[in-house]
Amino acid sequence: MAPTLDWPSFSDKEVSVVFVLGGPGAGKGTQSEKLKNDFGFKHLSAGDLLRAEQQRPGSSTGEMIKEYIKEGKIVPKEVTIKLLATEMKRDIDENKASTKRFLIDGFPREMDQGEMFESTVCHSKFTLFFDCPEEVMEKRLLQRGETSGRADDNIESIKKRFKTFVTQSMPVVDAYEKENKVEKVVADRGPDEVYKDVIAAMERRGLHKTA
Repeated sequence: MAPTLDWPSFSDKEVSVVFVLGGPGAGKGTQSEKLKNDFGFKHLSAGDLLRAEQQRPGSSTGEMIKEYIKEGKIVPKEVTIKLLATEMKRDIDENKASTKRFLIDGFPREMDQGEMFESTVCHSKFTLFFDCPEEVMEKRLLQRGETSGRADDNIESIKKRFKTFVTQSMPVVDAYEKENKVEKVVADRGPDEVYKDVIAAMERRGLHKTA
């Protein structure tokens, strides 16, 4: 018998979840910040939550997360989903009158992650996919690495992350696309130009500005 999961779960009638996918450096974080301000989303970055957990004193999974990230590998889904679900619950509990909209950035990176999240936590509304050429993403990441202090913003880790994205995450985009649950945005342009298309995608899916 499968173990009982103690993650909080939410009704998709009360909570709107949008997955945000794209290769490393495609602009997910930049566009998510804009959406947070205009559409009332809570922006949850799976990568940021994992990096914070690896630094948390006493974490039982911190060292394991650190090794996976260093190697450009995908952290076990149970770990990532529990962090996301816990953060969603915390935000809902703290903001009783919030619109309960969540952008989940950099997730799911494998189809079984998405399936587990949707069966145990909440159904997603759709996936926002930022389509960007690898050479553009590499240039952006190397520039970011000059100031970010992130251990994975170096050319060796970047190459591993690209390979992981193509082999494991692109099939997620393809699978959701077959279900008509993907909005694709061309992301090798300036942030404001990209954002116009992002707004249009949101409105097509029935999500409108709150600010």
